[in-house]
Amino acid sequence: SASSVWQGGLKDGKGTVSTESTVLSNVPYNFSKRFESEKGTNPEELIAAAHASCFSMALAHGLAGAGTPPESLRTSATVTFVPGTGITKIALAVTGRVPGLDEAGFREAAAGAKAGCPVSKALAGVPEITVESRLEG
Repeated sequence: SASSVWQGGLKDGKGTVSTESTVLSNVPYNFSKRFESEKGTNPEELIAAAHASCFSMALAHGLAGAGTPPESLRTSATVTFVPGTGITKIALAVTGRVPGLDEAGFREAAAGAKAGCPVSKALAGVPEITVESRLEG
């Protein structure tokens, strides 16, 4: 679970976010971290982290179940947020080292992981979720 504390209005306020695991412990966030150039976390970055990690686990599970467990997977998720509209796109990109699998098989496994990942399902209202996959080695 996670919790947030917010003080003030949208533009002049500030907040902190924490997780039960304490991986995040009173991490600050505010308007300028979300909409401007100030460094720091924001809700979209946290969604991207959740999506990338869930997708990697779903893909690893699918690959292992098909008899081609991965040696490694590197996944990034980029969330596009449009003020006044919301999250309009999430672009997943995965590079994997999977002995015994060709590019077509990896693309198919990645598409299945995108469809089956619980975070992908939770984000089903996002107009566009894409996945780009590439084998290495």
